[in-house]
Amino acid sequence: MTTSADTPLIVPNWRFLLSHPAHLLSFGFGSGLMKKAPGTWGTLVAYPLFFPLLALGVDGWWLMALCAPLFALGVYVCGITGKALGVHDYGGIVWDEVVGMLMVLAFAPASWQGWLLAFALFRLFDIVKPWPIRWFDQRVGGGFGVMVDDVIAALFALAAQWLIWRAL
Repeated sequence: MTTSADTPLIVPNWRFLLSHPAHLLSFGFGSGLMKKAPGTWGTLVAYPLFFPLLALGVDGWWLMALCAPLFALGVYVCGITGKALGVHDYGGIVWDEVVGMLMVLAFAPASWQGWLLAFALFRLFDIVKPWPIRWFDQRVGGGFGVMVDDVIAALFALAAQWLIWRAL
């Protein structure tokens, strides 16, 4: 149900983002306002959230567990923002990328190569959307629809990441 080609009722800007906490979160603290590749910029927002968590020892299954409430929060905030914009999955709504990327980082090797590969794989699956990712993206609406395809893309990236590092 990606409808980023649809024209929003409101042109998102900083005033819109600051008008409701849900908008600020769903737009990845402003990264979704980028004109080119907002999903890529939103994915990058995961890193300044990830590194302090990693320093606190929150990684692996602990980080994956933290992603569950972040997913639920995303269903809520992305739903609110989508309704306000009048577009279900507006391209600037990037909280789904933030959560998906955190999932992949949870099991990425703790090195710049591991973190770079995690980013590349997640973006690949989020952009290409192989089945069933595309099926969910096209058929599931609301905040859940915004979030679920990126979670599935994260699962694909996790599997690919595991295979690649196992082969090396």
